Amino acid sequence: MTEHFHAVVWIDHHAARIIHFNETASDTQLVHPKDEKLHLHHHANANDSGHAPEDQNYFHHVVSAFSKARAVLVTGPANAKNELVKHIKKHDPKLEKIIVGVEAIDHPTDGELLAHARRFFKISDRTKPQISE
Repeated sequence: MTEHFHAVVWIDHHAARIIHFNETASDTQLVHPKDEKLHLHHHANANDSGHAPEDQNYFHHVVSAFSKARAVLVTGPANAKNELVKHIKKHDPKLEKIIVGVEAIDHPTDGELLAHARRFFKISDRTKPQISE
């Protein structure tokens, strides 16, 4: 897989799609949790929230898939995107600086996700100083 500067992550509790890309090329990777949990229902008078606990191992594998990118947009339909960012802050704080945005996006195709990320970074990159390292 070619290393690209930009990446977009789409994540929910069942799968994560990570697309590394530039203006003309892209590479897609799919990550699944080891033990995919079924949706839990909250019952009246229960002492729990009805939600499955955060799968830190899953988040670790997702982070590993984009850790070489220099700028990452995190997306998804529900709370998994926020849980991923929380995981990064706690377990991989050095990577927090590469997260340039977190957005709610329902269930796009890979092509729609890539097009959205390219538009996002085209605007985002213009608003940041370009620093060569």
